[in-house]
Amino acid sequence: MGVDGCGQMCKCILILFSALFAIVGFAMVGLGLGLRLSSGTRGLFNIDLETQEFLIFVVVLLVLGTLMLIVAICGFHGACSENISSLAIFSVLLGIMAGVEIGIGVLVFMRSEEVSQRLANLYASLYAQYVNKQDPSLGATLKIIHEAFDCCGVGGGVLELFVRDTCPNKGFLKTITRSSCPSVILNLFQDKAPLIMGFFLATAAMMFTALVCSSILSKAIKQSRHAFPVTYSAPLMF
Repeated sequence: MGVDGCGQMCKCILILFSALFAIVGFAMVGLGLGLRLSSGTRGLFNIDLETQEFLIFVVVLLVLGTLMLIVAICGFHGACSENISSLAIFSVLLGIMAGVEIGIGVLVFMRSEEVSQRLANLYASLYAQYVNKQDPSLGATLKIIHEAFDCCGVGGGVLELFVRDTCPNKGFLKTITRSSCPSVILNLFQDKAPLIMGFFLATAAMMFTALVCSSILSKAIKQSRHAFPVTYSAPLMF
């Protein structure tokens, strides 16, 4: 017999949470594979120094995206089939990810200058490679960054000539006054480090909420099975 009450509510929450993780995971893995396998970026993986940030970025995308997909699969299976083992794996992996989120938030806060410089270097590497290669995967990555930081290339809205097609299009006045991405990234992570740390901590809090729901659902499943035990009927012998 299925769970009801609070257990049923937690079941719905876990399904929605797993769906969100699956969407984000697919997007990250798809973008990472596109950058890794694209003919325009494949040669970057043979260089150790000039593209270090780019390599780290792609590896993080693939690893984190794959982990999110595993978490989503375990969450779906555990919630939909009321499987305690899948819920246990889901909880362990989610706890690890929540811990990583907290660690990243603290790292950004304590070493904001170094983090911002590395991200600016990553953007400069992506920008240069896109200008040289005009690779669609790099263009999609730049477009995501431009939308997220509301910036445009290395020259800003007025001086940028090479990647304007990947910049947000929000009207003429907004376009010409948009800042360059390296300066936006540097200022954002140095001036708003506490806010960014708060974002990571809030994300970790959401994950801990899902952990609590997983624990409540597991307990409800156990209680349901104890209240309505599955009986085994031996086959009739003729």
